[in-house]
Amino acid sequence: MSIQTGQRLPEVPLQRIRDGVETVDTGALFEGRRLVLFAVPGAFTPTCSEKHLPGYVELFDQFHSRGVDVACLSVNDPFVMQAWGQAHHVPDGLMMLADGNGEFTRALGLELDASAYGMGTRAKRFALYAEDGVVKKLFVEAPGEFRVSSAEAVLQSLD
Repeated sequence: MSIQTGQRLPEVPLQRIRDGVETVDTGALFEGRRLVLFAVPGAFTPTCSEKHLPGYVELFDQFHSRGVDVACLSVNDPFVMQAWGQAHHVPDGLMMLADGNGEFTRALGLELDASAYGMGTRAKRFALYAEDGVVKKLFVEAPGEFRVSSAEAVLQSLD
């Protein structure tokens, strides 16, 4: 069963690149902040690279002006996430988070079996809005869809 609105996000370490590889605990990451976390099945894959990430890059300032932080998550290593962010000119404040072993994704109950495509276990395409570590809104895409987790849809839901 996947996480639901009103539930606290699980505390699982993720990684990102700053001055080298940095481990970030999700409890600390979400504590005391309003944050949109969007997840993609794979960095550098077509929909993720052509639509999902670019939408959040384009609307990042609008989220920021509302006091909402933004983070991107993928079941990839932190070096892939860093390179993907650089390739798409991700602004400094948009966090590129790696869930290398898929632990956080599994803890959320939002894993996707993409082994038929040679990709193993990945994250479903989703977005969530949390306040102080509690899920307030959850947007999980149906297989093959890209609508409810887009930056435009999530931003509009915050009105």
